[in-house]
Amino acid sequence: MNTKTNIIDGKAIADIIGNELKAESALFFQKKKIKPHLSVIIVGSDPAALFYVRMIERTCQKVDFEFTKHALPEETTEEGLLSLLKGLNEDEAIHGIIVQTPLPKQINEDHIREAVHPGKDVDCFNPVNMGKLAMGNPDFLPCTPNAVFEILKREKIAVEGKHVVIVGRSSVVGKPLALILLLKQPDANASVTVCHSRTKDLASLCRQGDVVVAAVGVARLVKGNMVKQGAVVIDVGTNEEGGKLVGDVDFEEVSPLASRITPVPGGVGPVTNMMLMKNTLQAAQKKLLS
Repeated sequence: MNTKTNIIDGKAIADIIGNELKAESALFFQKKKIKPHLSVIIVGSDPAALFYVRMIERTCQKVDFEFTKHALPEETTEEGLLSLLKGLNEDEAIHGIIVQTPLPKQINEDHIREAVHPGKDVDCFNPVNMGKLAMGNPDFLPCTPNAVFEILKREKIAVEGKHVVIVGRSSVVGKPLALILLLKQPDANASVTVCHSRTKDLASLCRQGDVVVAAVGVARLVKGNMVKQGAVVIDVGTNEEGGKLVGDVDFEEVSPLASRITPVPGGVGPVTNMMLMKNTLQAAQKKLLS
């Protein structure tokens, strides 16, 4: 198969979504005189976290959202961070809040997730929002899993009744993606298998997948012998190898077999940022209805 024709262009999809969100936000401003406003908190100076926050700021600029960054020193206490969160929760002008991880060891991440108001939890990490997703009635969808879902929908890759194999069981991607694909709605209704480090005969299970999603954080884990001919392969992984980014899928081995495949970089990542914008706009709209 000509791999040039089967590569999913995540950047192009993100650009389309961005234009849609910018137009919807402009209409919202025209009617309500309100711009969606995202506030990001970063504690310390982790390079990857700083890079991600810069990407969020640029994405906000693309869709004409308000953006505020709160950069706190590494020695910030949990009480200090909770105090800032309380103020942001109560600020009517703020619609979405993100606390960038990792956090310093003196701060309990679970406490912070629970402290973000569910209505402003645009990352969907608060247990209330995760619980609503598990019950099949979500307010927000977690950004990275929703990016995978959005790609499948935009590329007209039907998963209803199909077997989706997810490699990775994290609470950030693997588990919430399984819950999204199991939703009782036309674009979902998949049969889902979630694999992990204790799964026996991982290759055999992956070969059963009509769609294989790799989200485990191990460079080039998914090899050509783990994917059946014609499968759709979505690579969520971002790993550094030899000074460049590579995914969880061995692209050179797998792309000739896949009917569609996302590259790294340029696949799921750009769409993830747009899902964050989508949740922020949704939060602003819901705020007016509450």
